[in-house]
Amino acid sequence: MSERQVPTAGPLAGVKVIDLTQVLAGPYCTLLLADLGADVIKVEPIDGDTTRTTKPFFEDDDKHYFGGYFQSTNRNKASVAIDLKQPAGREILRRLVRDANVLVENFRVGVMERLDLAYEQLRQINPRLVYACIRGFGDPRTGASPYAEWPAFDIVAQAMGGLMGITGPAPGQPCKVGPGIGDIYPATLLAFGIVTALRHAERTGEGQFVDVAMYDGILALCERLAYQYSYTGEIPRQLGNSHPLVVPFDVFKTKDGWVAIAAPRDPQWAELCRRIARPELADDPRFRLRDDRMQHADEVRQLVSEWTASRTNREVMETLGGFVPAGPVNTVADIFADPHVMARNMLVSLEHPGSSRRGTFAGTPVKFTSTPPGLPRRAPLLGEHTAVVLRDLGYSDAQLNELASAHVIRRGETR
Repeated sequence: MSERQVPTAGPLAGVKVIDLTQVLAGPYCTLLLADLGADVIKVEPIDGDTTRTTKPFFEDDDKHYFGGYFQSTNRNKASVAIDLKQPAGREILRRLVRDANVLVENFRVGVMERLDLAYEQLRQINPRLVYACIRGFGDPRTGASPYAEWPAFDIVAQAMGGLMGITGPAPGQPCKVGPGIGDIYPATLLAFGIVTALRHAERTGEGQFVDVAMYDGILALCERLAYQYSYTGEIPRQLGNSHPLVVPFDVFKTKDGWVAIAAPRDPQWAELCRRIARPELADDPRFRLRDDRMQHADEVRQLVSEWTASRTNREVMETLGGFVPAGPVNTVADIFADPHVMARNMLVSLEHPGSSRRGTFAGTPVKFTSTPPGLPRRAPLLGEHTAVVLRDLGYSDAQLNELASAHVIRRGETR
């Protein structure tokens, strides 16, 4: 077992978070808090978060404590394994809540109520508690959706929230966005909501219930859908890599890949014309102003495509980089080699128990000059910190042994 390292650096140092989440949406929310210094105690079932067994694993890893998926979203956290279906397990959670600032869960509606751990019950123990949840269609406390009982995953949120309706190669060909944005964006919004509620609790001593529906989060992400439909009555459809309101704002083929080029403003268009040695296009009445270019969007795209098609990504960027908004369509190998990523510390290396290798993961994009967080720590083994956390709550070794024998808790894995 490992001793627990309570974070002492970062803007959220001193904030204690009880994390009941699993899979991606909830753990990503608490990861954001943990990366910024919060003390996140992940309360797992006795058999662990289901993503512990999700690939990939390193080839030399014969232990399989967890794979890359779990490591990516659970770094900087402690793990306590408790069976909340048993009364003694629920009592442990209540004791954890006494001095916690935040509790986060992503169960379906009614689960915490059936466990007698609902917000209304926990706030009696700790009135300052910020209770946060993320569900497919929200919680009835903040708006009773007709879909409240429905389960949801990323692809469902992308579909219902409008994202797939405007994403795809052509009208009538919906396509999901590659990353699990139906989980990750609502999770990011929930982290923002939690920090906001903490500010209120600091001022007033009053906690509150905070929730984000995955559906709502994706609808908010697709903000232009609402105003386009409201103002014009038109239903936006898939446009491939183009933009419905400005041009050029596209991805263009090169000799060895693809580049994104965006020159929506008139001065940017004029600069692009100069950089590609076609300055006369900036004064052409078909292209001079933004609305003119939209009337001749296909011609604009064709002109830019002809220029990029005879050049490599590097040649395009040597011409446009720093003058016109442009960038190559990177593979992950390109990203690993990009000096920007190194300069911004956007890749972090973590040890992986059971393997001689270290994993590499996306770092936190939120940077601070005065309160930078400490060095990242690997994800915890299942129940790695059960004993030390429960001792801090006042449990004796004899009580820990009794709870473990009754399968109420799981003592830490050994490496």
